[in-house]
Amino acid sequence: MKKSMNRLFFPALLGLALTVTGMVQATSLPEKAQEKSAESQSVQAQVDKSSADKAASQRDKIVEEAVAAIEQTQKALQALNDGKTDDALKALEVATGKLELILARDPELALVPVAVDMVTYDLFASPDTVKAVIQEAKDFLDEGEVQKARGLVANLASEVVISTTAIPLATYPDAIKAISPLLDKGETEAAKVALQAALNTLVVTTDVIPLPLLRSQHMLARAEELAENKERSEKDNKLLDGLLKAATVELKLAEALGYGNRKAFKPLYEQIDEIKEKSAGGKSGKGWFDKLKKQLSELF
Repeated sequence: MKKSMNRLFFPALLGLALTVTGMVQATSLPEKAQEKSAESQSVQAQVDKSSADKAASQRDKIVEEAVAAIEQTQKALQALNDGKTDDALKALEVATGKLELILARDPELALVPVAVDMVTYDLFASPDTVKAVIQEAKDFLDEGEVQKARGLVANLASEVVISTTAIPLATYPDAIKAISPLLDKGETEAAKVALQAALNTLVVTTDVIPLPLLRSQHMLARAEELAENKERSEKDNKLLDGLLKAATVELKLAEALGYGNRKAFKPLYEQIDEIKEKSAGGKSGKGWFDKLKKQLSELF
């Protein structure tokens, strides 16, 4: 049985719908992106700030001399392509000097960052919708429709990806030093290949921040403030209940998306249920969230 899914997922960064094509028959899945809860929207600014702060902390590690070394390496390669060997040698000399300065400061340094990029993939779908998509993907796989299954699961992510590009100091400086002898011998083509090979050794590491977990963390922080308030109003009680329920939904979404297994999430649900019972009827107290925060931190 063929199935279809239209415009379910919207990456927040691009604001564009991702559509799976080639599936024409009816499906029980909704045709439009599902709205985020009011509680989820209320913590969005904090979520954005947390992600931005993480990227900023990575950018703070960028070393100017390393950036200059990469720029000079690229300049040398372009000079060789333009037939300007002398310019290439000068650029390589500058790059080598920059790398030697970095190593002189910290001979044990393995990777030195030169660039940090951040991309956000936000998923506007409920846990039940995600589970339905996964089941459809499984059905396609059972039918041998691998590409259709691939199109479905490719969109199942809700995360911030921070990528850091770095120079491997164990190999890059020596690779750059080996270029000049090639040019002295007139082996320009070999030098070009070696330069490109050196640039290809740059190391990219990624940090993935699951957005449902981050949202639930901020919701629970707000809920904790309310739970500790001995003079909560009826409105506060409703807000506290709403935050706990919304946090649970975000955790279920994280679980459905595979940011941890059932065993990891079960204690979190139990802790939230326990907090609901303790705070019922306007009761307040401190320390109720301590174990929950620890468990969530470990999951992160």
